[in-house]
Amino acid sequence: MTPRTPSSNGPDPKKKAAAKKATAKKGAGKKKSAKKNALKKASAKKTGSAGQKAARETVTADSTTPTTTPAPAPAPAPAPEIAISPALDAVDRDRLLHGTHHAPHSVLGAHPVPGGVAFRVFRPFALGVTVVTGGSTTELHDDGDGFFSGLLPLPEVPEYRLLVAYDGTVQETEDAYRFLPALGDLDLHLIGEGRHEQLWQALGAEPMTHQGVTGTRFTVWAPNAQGVRLAGTFNFWDGTGAPMRSLGATGVWELFMPGIGEGELYKFEITRPDGSKTLRADPMARRTEVPPATSSIVTASHHEWGDEEWLAGRTEVPSHEAPFSVYELHLASWRPGLTYRQLAEQLPAYVRDLGFTHVELMPVAEHPFGGSWGYQVTGFYAPTARLGTPDDFKFLVDALHQAGIGVLMDWVPAHFPRDDWALAEFDGRPLYEHEDPLRAAHPDWGTLEFDFGRREVRNFLVANAVYWCEEFHIDGLRVDAVASMLYLDYSREPGQWTPNEHGGRENLDAVAFLQEMNATVYRRVPGVVTIAEESTAWDGVTRPTDTGGLGFGFKWNMGWMHDSLDYMTHDPVHRRHHHGEMTFSMVYAYSENYVLPISHDEVVHGKRSLVSKMPGDWWQQRANLRAYLAFMWAHPGKQLLFMGQEFAQGAEWSETHGPDWWLLDPAYGAEADHRGVRDLVRDLNTVYRHTPSLWQLDTTPAGFQWITGDAAEDNVFAFLRYDADGAPLLAVSNFSPVVRHDYRLGVPDDTPAWHETLNTDTAVYGGSDVTNPDPVKPEPTAWHGRAASIRLTLPPLATVWLRPA
Repeated sequence: MTPRTPSSNGPDPKKKAAAKKATAKKGAGKKKSAKKNALKKASAKKTGSAGQKAARETVTADSTTPTTTPAPAPAPAPAPEIAISPALDAVDRDRLLHGTHHAPHSVLGAHPVPGGVAFRVFRPFALGVTVVTGGSTTELHDDGDGFFSGLLPLPEVPEYRLLVAYDGTVQETEDAYRFLPALGDLDLHLIGEGRHEQLWQALGAEPMTHQGVTGTRFTVWAPNAQGVRLAGTFNFWDGTGAPMRSLGATGVWELFMPGIGEGELYKFEITRPDGSKTLRADPMARRTEVPPATSSIVTASHHEWGDEEWLAGRTEVPSHEAPFSVYELHLASWRPGLTYRQLAEQLPAYVRDLGFTHVELMPVAEHPFGGSWGYQVTGFYAPTARLGTPDDFKFLVDALHQAGIGVLMDWVPAHFPRDDWALAEFDGRPLYEHEDPLRAAHPDWGTLEFDFGRREVRNFLVANAVYWCEEFHIDGLRVDAVASMLYLDYSREPGQWTPNEHGGRENLDAVAFLQEMNATVYRRVPGVVTIAEESTAWDGVTRPTDTGGLGFGFKWNMGWMHDSLDYMTHDPVHRRHHHGEMTFSMVYAYSENYVLPISHDEVVHGKRSLVSKMPGDWWQQRANLRAYLAFMWAHPGKQLLFMGQEFAQGAEWSETHGPDWWLLDPAYGAEADHRGVRDLVRDLNTVYRHTPSLWQLDTTPAGFQWITGDAAEDNVFAFLRYDADGAPLLAVSNFSPVVRHDYRLGVPDDTPAWHETLNTDTAVYGGSDVTNPDPVKPEPTAWHGRAASIRLTLPPLATVWLRPA
């Protein structure tokens, strides 16, 4: 079904006022006339012409005795004595009216009672309600306040429908309170234990056919609620008549709404423990409105995947033994204004041309404030609606896969914002956040931290990780802010945190959660990789969970990033004093499986773009950048580069306008300077992909050897990379602005000659074109502890790669 109201954050005052206006017309005579006319029309529609339906009855029921009026028929038989009134008692009425009823299905709907079957309907603003069963229609008694009841002398509960009369219209509908729970016992058991690995199939809004009727099952976890009601476009955002039932001790509330389908907007109206009301978006919503609107939307996927070949191939080689270079981008600003489907027409071709193996998408989960770049999530199960529907996002992922490009996404399980329509104190008490205010409040971002010790919260997050990988075919999750999760004293002063049970600062609940998440994802989705943004020296981030590690596939090497960028920002004349900043990373290079990240965080908020960090004039800045990128691509570890840096954008990134694509316009005078850097990035990726020495042994010491790591006075670094068969690549970086002729380097004596396979100083990249055009043969001169050596010409501010000729 399509929404009956425009985008809405909650009740539409005009719609609700209209409904109340209809109620006001229930006065003297006019109400009776309207109800009589409406029901007369409905009855005529049901019974047909008198000649065809003469045998049918029209039954009118009040709260005590139904009155049968045959037309035509003999005089009615005396009604049997009724032992019970079908009307609701005062307690149930009050609880339903105030949204505090835990079991509305136990009193509403049809129930066997002494004397027959009692029908009870709660329809605020209705003028009348008629039960249609078999060949008869029975008008229920108006008990006031929207309650209607009647007792039919039937031996058992029949199949029935309702005719509900409003001012000027009659709706024929199923009774939502005649259905059994649409959530199974196994689902409830797994939810109760916090082990439902496909939680999105049990909670949220699920269009389905239940007991032969199409509709939508709504479920929500709210264990502290006194009551939960469903509000949406289908009831004019007044949930009074749609109370949900509590399913035992699990804290789950459920309601199957017949006739409700895709496109309907909804929220949950929760009665808090103190009796106040709050209207909340669905934590499990798989689709949302476009911010700033905040409603959840009923949805179902219809996308047909075409990436079978990609999925089958991604399990062939472990990611740490494969080429892995990542282009990080912010989807909303990469090409501002493009939808997911429009991005699918441009992004795969661009990334494939540049040769990156993967893209990393900054958080695509729904978030209210665009300026957060997606890192303050409110819709953990919904791709942001800013760019399209969930199926549109699947279309983009599918297109990238079919272009041979893996898709990583930033995932944010550490914290969530305090918006009063989202997760914060969801059911009136701390639920997703820790109950201890000191543990709940994140000191840096004004957000709330998840309570990783609560099994239902862990389940919510673990299932969310699985959800993106299984439902959207995501190839990897870069987990944001892991360090803030691991330490109880993260950004907290003494007295602002409580030690763990062993007296330490480690957050043992977060450790257990991360281990469970990683183990579950790797077990359920072969070929997927998880990556930790972890900035401390925590031991075992990428060690398997069965040996006590956190179980990630990779860890961002924040130390390498900070040290190397610090080195590069210094003028070359001072770099000799900082030489160790470029070599220190090799001291711990094999302690974890690393990604070398030049991410969005390094090119915003006064940090300057990558090329603008470099010292010197414009030529030197670009030369430094090119030399640095080639050094990075040759260094052990996988590479990640943020958008705009591939063509030396001079300005910091801003989500309001994205990369400065105009720099690549041929009409721009300096276009060749920027195109040269982009061409280098393309060639780096091309050579990288075809050179196993640069990635096959990334995580083992056998894949790396220093030639010289102590040439501080020369600003020179030289090292060898090896593949599994022992084939070498020689990488030499000269971070000095002078040409170094006949620079001698010790090399293996079993390689007869070397040829230059990449040089960042070539003219095509914008360099001075100082190259080594001919093969370089070793001489039997011992150097750098080796029996043979070669003499190279080292270009200024450049990196060269050489392979055996």
